[in-house]
Amino acid sequence: MGLGDAIPAVIVFMIPIVAIIGGITAGIVKNLGQQRLQELAQRERMMAIERGIPPDKLPPLQIHQETGLTFNQSQMRRSQGLMIGGLICVAVGAGMIGFFNVIPDARDKNIWAAGLIPVFVGFALLISAWVIRPKKMD
Repeated sequence: MGLGDAIPAVIVFMIPIVAIIGGITAGIVKNLGQQRLQELAQRERMMAIERGIPPDKLPPLQIHQETGLTFNQSQMRRSQGLMIGGLICVAVGAGMIGFFNVIPDARDKNIWAAGLIPVFVGFALLISAWVIRPKKMD
């Protein structure tokens, strides 16, 4: 095995590593940016209070910086997204189970059990959607 054969193998393993590191880095940068925006909003609010503006006249501080939604609306949107993803995963898993049961050779080998993975992932997403759903809507 020469150097020419080793390069594609290294590239194949580098793609997921770079994707994972890039995703983690993007998440950290996004969180730092949101924290900075929240800090600036708090400073602006404190300066307005120092200048004599009553706090009840100021807009609420709990506004999601990217979407402009309140905290409950943002949580509701996230919950709906998880619910949609969960329903899709359950449907895909059920379809896989049904498909693998129709194939004559696969029925004897219990390949249908591979459909249980997306079904359980879907149920986990549905449970997480229920957990983060705001309990009291304003």
